[in-house]
Amino acid sequence: MIVEKNVRVTERFIDSHYKSKTPRSFNDVMNMNPVTQNTSSNGFSSCRCCGTCCKKGGPAFHGTDRPLIEKGIIQIRYLYTIRKGELVHDPIRGGLLPVNSEIIKIKSKADMGDCTFYGGQSEQCRIYTDRPLECRLLKCWDTHAIEEMYERDRLSRGDILKDVDGLWELVADHEKRCGYGRLGNLISKLKKGHRKHLADDLGESINYDNQLRQLVIEKCQIKPEMLDFLFGRPLEKTIVMFGLRICRHGGKIVLTASGLPQ
Repeated sequence: MIVEKNVRVTERFIDSHYKSKTPRSFNDVMNMNPVTQNTSSNGFSSCRCCGTCCKKGGPAFHGTDRPLIEKGIIQIRYLYTIRKGELVHDPIRGGLLPVNSEIIKIKSKADMGDCTFYGGQSEQCRIYTDRPLECRLLKCWDTHAIEEMYERDRLSRGDILKDVDGLWELVADHEKRCGYGRLGNLISKLKKGHRKHLADDLGESINYDNQLRQLVIEKCQIKPEMLDFLFGRPLEKTIVMFGLRICRHGGKIVLTASGLPQ
């Protein structure tokens, strides 16, 4: 069975993202200089390190950020994946829109929404020297640079995992069964009245998503906090974007209609 076969991820991969490593300067990797911190007489035209952008959540990753992950500067347990087709708030165009390619982001703190690396007693970024490209380009007084590159060269799970035997095949199989394009088509037909087998297919995808997450924890001893990077956010949480919600009766998934996200 493909799940049982591919779930045997090598300990080398797991260890590589949990061993402490000496961070390498982002300047060395990117050949970029830190943002200057000056305040002009007419308001400001450079970063004041006020933390406003950090309090709006973590950045998305691009191709040039790949060394930060591969060298262990930013570990996978601090990341999550927004999968293609998922409905999210678009900070450039505004509103809730489906993403046209997957996005890897730094997690936010559950209790307040701040970037996970922001805060502490100093109320500062804990990875400021090695912060991702979006953090370096974002200027709250002039957003042209980040708007220009926002959808360009986005980093994907495949860029990180494609050479990891077994694991990438498992992630790809999950995407095939639980991709939002497939689920959207099922739900569209379901709402048109083709209920029985389509509802069963949808329920199987949701069950597969749940069971796979539990399986890799048990079989591979993968930390639960890594799952949102490997498989995106659980379908039981994101299915609401299709105007549905999940109830369980006797262990069986029952789908009921709800209002679409505003």
